[in-house]
Amino acid sequence: MHAWKRGLICLLLLCAGGPAAADWRTDVPQARLLGAGEFTWFGFSVYSARLFGEQTEQVFEQPFALELTYKRNITRDALVDTSVDEIRRQGSTVDERTLARWAEEMRQSFVDVQSGQRITGVYLPGKGCRFYVDGRLQREIADPAFARAFFSIWLGAGTRSPELREALLGLNASDA
Repeated sequence: MHAWKRGLICLLLLCAGGPAAADWRTDVPQARLLGAGEFTWFGFSVYSARLFGEQTEQVFEQPFALELTYKRNITRDALVDTSVDEIRRQGSTVDERTLARWAEEMRQSFVDVQSGQRITGVYLPGKGCRFYVDGRLQREIADPAFARAFFSIWLGAGTRSPELREALLGLNASDA
């Protein structure tokens, strides 16, 4: 095969990937690592988390990426059900119909994760969020209320794991 044909094929393959081939860093170009931590449940490591953004002050006022690298296999349904439960637990005033719609959005955004797999959620203030699985765009949800409620699971004042929140935001106990 001629070199120009190989080059054309490579170019076509790159173009065919389009936005799905883009990584989350294009959504948060000025991102730097803000903090990292581990989430454990009854002594078992479930995932490691890293927060990327520009600053930790007023975190919900700017785009950021929350990357979760799973240490265990977890089904998509378990991820969705747990997320809905956590949104409820935080005292969300969202009605059940909206929660059901959000659950369906999450089912389309998540996958059955295997140990070592990464899901990165990108928060886009006033727009919604995007979910990437192992660096590839899986789904975009254009719902700012959902995005805020979802990321509050980790970064909101009512989080189940305040220690992880502090680690992600780069805070220590004396700063909190």
